[in-house]
Order: sequence, then C-alpha cells, then structure tokens
Amino acid sequence: QVQLVESGGGLVQPGGSLRLSCAASGFSLAHYTIGWFRQAPGKEREGVSCIRGSDGRTIYADSVKGRFTISRDNAKDTVYLQIDSLKPEDTAVYFCAAAQGGYASGSYYLALTAYDYWGQGTQVTVSS
Repeated sequence: QVQLVESGGGLVQPGGSLRLSCAASGFSLAHYTIGWFRQAPGKEREGVSCIRGSDGRTIYADSVKGRFTISRDNAKDTVYLQIDSLKPEDTAVYFCAAAQGGYASGSYYLALTAYDYWGQGTQVTVSS
C-alpha cells in the first residue's frame, strides 16, 4: 500500500523558515519522482518543486526558486522541502506526490498529471 504523509507545516512570520517532510511507506523513494505542490484558498493546485527519480535532478517553479530547496533521504524514505524567506503568498496547503519512474523532462513533474499518489497535505500559514 503506497502512502505519503506530509508534516512540518505551521504558522510562521514572514521571512521565517520551515522544513516540510514527505514520508513514504509501501514503496522506496528509489525510482520515484517526488513533487511538492501547494494550493491556496480559491486557487488551483500548483507545482513548486520536484526531485526526479532517475537522477535526483531538482526542479523549481520560478516563484520559489532561490527560496525553496528539495532534498531526499533514501535511508528514511523521506523527501524534504526547505522553505526559506517565507512570504505571505506562500500560505497554502502543501502536498507531496509520487510518480513512478522519473525519466521525463524536469518540467513535466511540476504538473499534477504526472503523479500517481498524493499525500493529505500540511498547512503552511505565513502571517505576522
């Protein structure tokens, strides 16, 4: 049974940092691409970052590049999203997702349609 569980969200002031975790069970991170998405109220879910299963290449949306860092710890079957310099517009529910394989172009994995499994989401609120 494939399962993804996000954690690490919370309330933080602008300029602060959070590290989100995506823990996998029922499968190994090897050969999977893991993506992070977010959905703010009234907005569509958007891809913010992914780490490709084939080679570990990382991709970032322009809106978060330079502030977000995705990484993985295969020993823990966990992918992380380090978020620095948080802005109020980063407020959203953050989801992680897994796609089998990981051989397509990097930008492909910022699309929802690339993914097979989704976590339940963790709330990130940036407010003073």
